[in-house]
Amino acid sequence: MARLELNILGCGSATMTPRHQPSCQVLNVRDNLMMIDCGEGAQLAVRRMALKPMRLNHIFISHLHGDHCFGLPGLISTMALLNRTSSLTIHIFKDGAELFGQMLDYFCRERPFEVRFNIIDTHKRVIWEDDAITVTSFPLVHRVPAVGFIIREKPKLRHIIGDKVLQFGVPHYAMNSLRQGHDWIAPDGHVIPNEELTTPADPAISYAYCSDTKFSRRVIKQVEGVDWLYHEATYDDSLRIKAHKRYHSTALEAATVASEAGVKQLVLGHFSKRYVDETPLLDEARTIFPATRLANEGMVIDLNQL
Repeated sequence: MARLELNILGCGSATMTPRHQPSCQVLNVRDNLMMIDCGEGAQLAVRRMALKPMRLNHIFISHLHGDHCFGLPGLISTMALLNRTSSLTIHIFKDGAELFGQMLDYFCRERPFEVRFNIIDTHKRVIWEDDAITVTSFPLVHRVPAVGFIIREKPKLRHIIGDKVLQFGVPHYAMNSLRQGHDWIAPDGHVIPNEELTTPADPAISYAYCSDTKFSRRVIKQVEGVDWLYHEATYDDSLRIKAHKRYHSTALEAATVASEAGVKQLVLGHFSKRYVDETPLLDEARTIFPATRLANEGMVIDLNQL
């Protein structure tokens, strides 16, 4: 089964603590790395988790609060010092592209690679895709323009049953057609159903990232049916009024999103510095959605394992 791993580099909120760094995570898609948000210290967290910065080709910035993007100059500077040569694409709002473009031209003007900016906005749209996945942005509800991201694997190919294709004499050139689900028509016109020659494809996995956002039924609609949901849980529900004033969510609200959206697994993150132990947040969320876990720096989640 193809590798699809989520690496948590930072799951704290705006103020760093000895326990948590600001928002940052890396999705490993078949050994190609994509970063979602880039809080301070991202370059150090990448190295601590033994990730390969040269395989990091895309960075997706959810919004322009510092705890989600202040790590960009340091990370790019580190890549330059490591003599990276391949281009890097940053998916970011227009203001961020202008700001960080000027900053990089000043501090990293001699970098040996190109930094490209793909301008995003708060409209739902596919902002990037390749032959394996699509990345879709969708609006969140925060104090500044903010988006979440949904990463979806494209439908996978069926698996060939080796002894069966030998038995029926299926030629090599027909294998791709079989993987796509087509029947095999033998030279004598006899049709061998695809189900006799292949087994079902591995399921295509989907992952949604929601940070930062006030609780919203619009968000529930956007993440409906995804396999994995990372949702901010800055506060416990006793601080719901504070959460709403600051356009954040509580753990109970994150669990409500997961439950009503019909997701399979929930990961909580973006914890307030007030908590020295997030277990109460976990317990609170599990009263509504038992399939919940806490994010933590250094955590690696195999998204294929549902």
